[in-house]
Amino acid sequence: MVDSQTSQPSNPVIEVRKLRKEFGVLKALDGISFNLERGEFLSVFGPNGAGKTTLIKILSGLTRPSSGTARVAGFEVEGGHPEMRREIGVISHSTALYGDLTPLENLIFFGKMYGLGRLKELALTALEDVGLAPRRHDPVRTFSRGMIQRLSIARAILHDPSILFLDEPFTGLDIQASNVLKENLITLHNKKRTILMTTHDVSCGLEMCDKVALQVMGRFAFFEDVEGINKDKFEEMYFDAVRDKQFAMGIRHS
Repeated sequence: MVDSQTSQPSNPVIEVRKLRKEFGVLKALDGISFNLERGEFLSVFGPNGAGKTTLIKILSGLTRPSSGTARVAGFEVEGGHPEMRREIGVISHSTALYGDLTPLENLIFFGKMYGLGRLKELALTALEDVGLAPRRHDPVRTFSRGMIQRLSIARAILHDPSILFLDEPFTGLDIQASNVLKENLITLHNKKRTILMTTHDVSCGLEMCDKVALQVMGRFAFFEDVEGINKDKFEEMYFDAVRDKQFAMGIRHS
């Protein structure tokens, strides 16, 4: 087990070095380092409280690290560069959708924030891509959790970002909604788009990704190519790594 990726990709789209985030005595992130190249899909697993959401918030520029560095699409995340924000799409626990507006109205609203042209055309295409075109004129407040999550994807990809950050997108979805969402994400994964997803869904996470990370107590217990993972024994490895890491950290802080 290692805490970071030691090899250096030729041209990383996401580059993280010794990233730390502290809230008082709590270390949400404790020295994470890794690279992702263009087109790679990283699934980050880990128990609640491991710092996965904090990692995404820092990489998407929503919060500042306590120390360390992170570059996304060639920009320092602390710089607040508008160019970086145009390169990323984020799906988080907060959908940022307006319930009294229709899907079409929501997407047109967000498209104006990005200064996009041909807004109606782009919005309709995004809704087609996630299977919501037939409901484009219905208020979002009438939608199921799965439909709202699909609309969140449409919002996140409206400006055709090269990087997607997904924070536990399968939470609260039934089997059918999860399968539809998985199909959408598989379609979005291509050589030009890099995806980082945190999830508790082991099956979906392993099926879709190129890289696998396990985050425990603010650190990466491992970071591996998915081809090197025995999927049948992954859950056992997951629980062993969590137990060993928590035990080691307990000794260190006792």
